[in-house]
Amino acid sequence: MTPEFSRPVALARIPPEGRQERLRATPSECAALALRFGIPAVNRFAAELVLKPEPGGGVAITGRILAEVVQDCVVTLEPVVQQVEEAVHLRILGPGEAHSDDPEAPDDVDAAGGVADLGEALAEQLALALDPYPRAPGAVLPEEVAGEEPEASPEPPASPFAGLAALRGRK
Repeated sequence: MTPEFSRPVALARIPPEGRQERLRATPSECAALALRFGIPAVNRFAAELVLKPEPGGGVAITGRILAEVVQDCVVTLEPVVQQVEEAVHLRILGPGEAHSDDPEAPDDVDAAGGVADLGEALAEQLALALDPYPRAPGAVLPEEVAGEEPEASPEPPASPFAGLAALRGRK
């Protein structure tokens, strides 16, 4: 299955001094990514990257992703347009290299057959950069949901069984 935003890069074609890459999603790729992420729209998705070979066959990738996405407000369900500008630091694994367990290390990208899919790696980075709780300007949660305690009532609320207990005494 081909990813929605596929940009394969052959490691052998990266010169020793490195190279710059500018990637941009087409409108149909943006629509497919929005569907994948479960959001109303990805209006724009692009990346500016620098690829530099490392000893051992790996490739360091630094740069940034730039996107405009539309998400639903968690309070009002209104569409919220958001700009995403996120730094990217990835590493394409060299031949025979294992994934790193270090949480501080750059995310690893596999290169099966010496080819890595930069587009898919960037789409994953965009998914991680999305706001998990987007809010429309001025949208606020009701007090009960926002974590504030409601004012204490003078009498505790009646039990739903209190009415049944009163009927029990009547015959």
